[in-house]
Parts: sequence; structure tokens; C-alpha cells
Amino acid sequence: MMANGDTPTPDQTATGDARNVVGVSLHRCGHVYHYLTDQDLKRGARVLVESEVGPCLATVECECRPADGTIDVAQLRPIVRVADEQDLEHEAGNRELEREAHRICQEKIREHKLEMKLAGVEYTFDRRKAIFNFLSEGRVDFRELVRELAAVLHVRVEMRHIGARDETKICSGIGPCGRQLCCASWMRDFEAITLKMAREQNLALNPSRLAGMCGRLKCCLRFEYATYLELKRSLPAVGKTVESVHGSGKVIGQDLLKQTVTIQRAEDNEVVQATLDDLLEKRP
Repeated sequence: MMANGDTPTPDQTATGDARNVVGVSLHRCGHVYHYLTDQDLKRGARVLVESEVGPCLATVECECRPADGTIDVAQLRPIVRVADEQDLEHEAGNRELEREAHRICQEKIREHKLEMKLAGVEYTFDRRKAIFNFLSEGRVDFRELVRELAAVLHVRVEMRHIGARDETKICSGIGPCGRQLCCASWMRDFEAITLKMAREQNLALNPSRLAGMCGRLKCCLRFEYATYLELKRSLPAVGKTVESVHGSGKVIGQDLLKQTVTIQRAEDNEVVQATLDDLLEKRP
């Protein structure tokens, strides 16, 4: 029940009894937060934790380990308890409430003609608060919407503005590769992606080809970036004069995956392909 960028606040009641640290996620493929525990929790276990927005069920992603110097134990909250069958049924009931709240909110948005798009609804575990995630191009006056939702749902209402990448992570989908989107299936945090990564991979700077389902640059550009940089280091740069078994000339192109270069020979301007083994002077 917490956005990926949020962090749990310190719990002043935490004691020194629980010295093991466990990593949990509050959402599917969400950011991993550290909590204290005195139990041997295995990956996949469901636990009740206190987050910034209130109590919620979380999933153990990183199994227990002793606290070390890299983590400030004083800033961590303890696990409240391991979830039981009643907690899981309560959570399933929350999902039903979220679907109903989503329907009602959509109707209210249309009724008030608000320029906003509802991405999802989240209830805190205790059902005291409902968080509505939305997108909008500009500022939206949703004060009347909040009042009406609170009156109908009988909960505290929070409107949270999110970005296009966050919406895609929430709604999921199938990418051009035919698989579920990375952000919705395994990615926990978003990292910066730039056009420089596309240039280093010799990709055509076509926005329609480089954009993902969210309309932003595809995350896979970053996944492959380091590999392309490593492959590029072993090849002579474009414009450099080299000697090869096929003759000497200037490098006019590179094929990073095949690890070959295109050379325009100085003697007759003929274009030839050369592998790394064909070069008489190899890069270290």
C-alpha cells in the first residue's frame, strides 16, 4: 500500500530483541524494504507490517539475515506478525472493496468532467484509508471528488498523482517481445534511460520503435547498454585508420554483435569487412 518511492518511517517502539533483518515488498514487484524480525521467515511468506500509510500485508522477498553495518537498525520497524488465514481472507475482501471504489471513482470523474485518468485504488489493511492513483497532464481540482468519495466509501481518501511508467507497472500488459512487461513481472525500481544508450547500440532513433507501452524509452535499452559498451571497447573507433590482412584504410562502420568493422581501403576505396583477428594492430 505504498508507492515505490516511499520509505517506512522509524518506529520508536522497536526494541533490540529482533536483530535479524528481512526484506519485504508491499506490492507485486515493488521496492524491497527492510524490517526487523525475531522469526525465521522464508521467501514468499506473507506478513503484516506497519508502513507509512498504515498497516498492510507484505511478501517476504529476502530471507532473514543478521543485521550488519550497512543497515541502520534503529531506523527499522519490526514485523508485526506472520499473516494467518483470517488476514488473507481480509485482504481478499479489500480487493473487492478496491474494485467497487474504482467503479465509483470512475463514475464521479465522468460526472465532474475531470481531466484525469484513474490507474488503480489501494486500501490499507485496516480499511481506514483508500489511495487513488491517477494520471493527469495538468493540475486537477479534485477537492469535491474527494469529499464525495469519502462520504460514499466512509474512509479517508488520498489522491496520488503517478507517472506513465508507474501506471504501466500497475496495469501490466504484453510487450513487443511477446512477454509480460518487465516492470510488472520482475523489475522493482525504475532507473534512468537516455537516448545515448540507443546511440551506443547503433539503433535508429525512431520514437515509435524506442518507446515502450508507457510511451517512455524502453527499459531494455538499459539492460543491454553495459554489454554494448564492453563490445565496443574491443573495436577500433569509426574514423580511425587501421591495418588489416585485407589492406589498410579507415574504419567507416562497426558491427558490435559480430565484432567486425567495415574498412574503406586507402589504395582503391574498396569497402571490406574485417574481424578482430584480421586486424594487424588489435586493441588491448
